[in-house]
Amino acid sequence: MAANRATLITLTALAPASWGTTYAVTTEFLPADRPLFTGLVRALPAGLLLLALARVPPRGAWWGKAAVLGALNIGAFFPLLFLSAYRLPGGMAAVVGSVGPLFVVGLSALLLGRRPTARALLTGTVAAFGVSLVVLRAAGALDPLGVLAALASTASMSTGTVLAERWGRPEGVGPLALTGWQLTAGGLLIAPLAFLVEGAPPALDGPAVGGYLYLAVANTAVAYWLWFRGIGRLTATQVTFLGPLSPLTAAAVGWAALGEALTPVQLAGTALAFGATVAGQIAPRTRTVPALRAAGPRRSAEAPGGRTPVRVE
Repeated sequence: MAANRATLITLTALAPASWGTTYAVTTEFLPADRPLFTGLVRALPAGLLLLALARVPPRGAWWGKAAVLGALNIGAFFPLLFLSAYRLPGGMAAVVGSVGPLFVVGLSALLLGRRPTARALLTGTVAAFGVSLVVLRAAGALDPLGVLAALASTASMSTGTVLAERWGRPEGVGPLALTGWQLTAGGLLIAPLAFLVEGAPPALDGPAVGGYLYLAVANTAVAYWLWFRGIGRLTATQVTFLGPLSPLTAAAVGWAALGEALTPVQLAGTALAFGATVAGQIAPRTRTVPALRAAGPRRSAEAPGGRTPVRVE
């Protein structure tokens, strides 16, 4: 059981690790200043591919639910994320995004009735602090619109993650189909905005085509399938605590492939953020306490001896 859970966490972690390569691929291979077109190419072809593989359309209320999840996780998230990245200095967008676990802890209390724990709050704070040490650069005044876009993108993805856990999946529908629904809905939402704001698609050379293929297939179709698969089997909080792996991977790629140096402070931040990510995956301990009994000899059927399992965070 523990080995299966470790494998599930590892596979889910591949999603944010893949997303951490997006910046390098975008800056090295793709046309400049086309964030909406890039978001569209990431989302819509990947969604259509997964729909073709799954061959399961939404039914009933899931037309609306898929549209909401697609808007939150893809359609609103991608444009807001790119907007913040273009308007904020250095890694500030990544720092704001790293507070996602704290957003999810609060939203889980509101939407799932899951009481926030001191451990979750502390771990989320340490993760955000560690990421800030890794990616934050000294800069002047921050752009208010960029900060607002970064906060909105984090809130959008966090809300979509919690709602995905709350709604689960309809019976007989796997994570492949659910991911395809969301990517397609999000891509269709981005499409008119991309053509309205950025105009016709740019001319693409060989590296750009390869970069877009990587983003659409590995970075989006496969990565989001692993992400939503993880949400279906873990808690939203556990999955979101894997999010800091994205900026950490971006820093590692910059060091390994782009010749960017890592200072001792950045290495310390990496250790803090990675440690918090691991701590966020530790399952709550379970102990048993005597259950309250009604008058008479009747015992609780929940556990032998009338004892009820209690989660201890």
